Amino acid sequence: MTLYLWFVFFLAVQVVHFLGTWKLYETAGRKRWEAAIPVYNSIVLMKIIGRPTWWTFLLFIPIINLIMFPVIWVETIRSFGKKTSLDTFLAIVTFGFYVFYINYTQPLNYIADRNADPEHKAADTVSSLLFAIIVATIVHTYFIQPYTIPTSSLEKSLLVGDFLFVSKMNYGARVPMTTVAMPMVHDTIPLTKRKSYLNWPQLPYLRIPGFQTINRTDIVVFNWPADTVYKFRDQSGLRVDKPIDKKSNYVKRCVGIPGDSLSIKDGLVYINGKELILPERAKPQFSYKVVLDGKTPINFQYLFKDMDVTDGINYVSPQKDTIGIAALTFQNAERLKNVPGVLAVIRSVSHTPETGQYGVFPHNTQWNRDNYGPIYIPQKGKTVALNLKTLPFYKTIITDYEKNDLKVNGNEILINGKVATTYTFAQNYYWMMGDNRHNSEDSRYWGYVPENHIVGKPIFIWMSWDTNGKGLNKIRWDRVFTTVSGEGQPQSYFKIFLIALAAFFVGEYFWKKRKAKQNI
Repeated sequence: MTLYLWFVFFLAVQVVHFLGTWKLYETAGRKRWEAAIPVYNSIVLMKIIGRPTWWTFLLFIPIINLIMFPVIWVETIRSFGKKTSLDTFLAIVTFGFYVFYINYTQPLNYIADRNADPEHKAADTVSSLLFAIIVATIVHTYFIQPYTIPTSSLEKSLLVGDFLFVSKMNYGARVPMTTVAMPMVHDTIPLTKRKSYLNWPQLPYLRIPGFQTINRTDIVVFNWPADTVYKFRDQSGLRVDKPIDKKSNYVKRCVGIPGDSLSIKDGLVYINGKELILPERAKPQFSYKVVLDGKTPINFQYLFKDMDVTDGINYVSPQKDTIGIAALTFQNAERLKNVPGVLAVIRSVSHTPETGQYGVFPHNTQWNRDNYGPIYIPQKGKTVALNLKTLPFYKTIITDYEKNDLKVNGNEILINGKVATTYTFAQNYYWMMGDNRHNSEDSRYWGYVPENHIVGKPIFIWMSWDTNGKGLNKIRWDRVFTTVSGEGQPQSYFKIFLIALAAFFVGEYFWKKRKAKQNI
């Protein structure tokens, strides 16, 4: 929905509210017109039902308002003496239109001094639960979101089984675009294959200002632009079109920012002609071919465990004198060269074009995952030449991400019915890649990440679970309570947390004991 359509929708809601409540406002001693003024009518309604004015703010927060509306409907009818279980049920199942029925057909008796506290334990429990859900949803949507690492594309920096806290504040929290959805879940209802949202209505993209911009080498969580996840629908393998904020969450490292010229040479990333220097914590990995002498026995299982190699041997030559290793860091590759029985360790570099549907973006070049580009990363407000040669790079941006009508007539390109020889970008774009360079589905295969797909920045690992471990070793204790970014190698703050927690409980015990003595 455009801003204009949302404005019309908002006015329609205000008209419905006025038609259904004006008599209630008058009965409560207010003026009829007060039910018709947007926002102000909500403030007045809070006074009528005896609830704090700040509840008005909650009514205009997407997702939160879905929880608040039923509460307001019930509170409204109870303020006019309708307190039975049937009244409550009708208010909720009619989506508030039961208020219309009361407004026009029932004798109205406003209870000005109504006790707004829950009348019994069950009501108190429901009230507390709703408040907890509201607070948790606000934190989840606008401040911090938990996230789990499902793949090894950022292996060494982030491991499969890491549980993260992702900050929405660093880059600016994105206001939910999908306005009707279950709180605190993503695209599916837990334990089911059913989607957790309605596609309509959709809010336009809006982001609250953050306190930093995305920098090169930042690890970023974003919605996967080329989302083809279909698990909650069927097993046909067909693409499922989702709202932007309901596309699958991905985590990669940003290696190119708006305005950059990016290229990859023999697997190494170059920005504006210079090699991109990664932070110390980044551990890029590549596939290697290891040539053996065929005589010296090598305990690769022990060796890989000692080097913390998770993706081991992926092929052995028929002569058994060459093996392929899926993912090695530069440091481990150098170490492997010094192992007796190893004649050579050669980094695998592809020179064969990857084209077609499963090739590298934009699927019609002579590039591959190791030798790629140069490619321009679009910047908001910048203009590029548009012709049949450059169009494949920007076609998805023009049509899918920036919602223009694109047609090609011979050698002529038409955008929104007009001949176009240039195109000006409406938003910023980023280039995301995994550190595990030969085991990462990233921008090399599906292109740019639009700014409106950015979710947040991983800041903290609060738990790390190793499915291959046993007993207490299933927990990677050295990764618990570690930061994701920063200088030097990550350090666990779990011991400090335990000490602080113990100090808190000990302090609370002595404080209560001292207070008890003072009351004697």
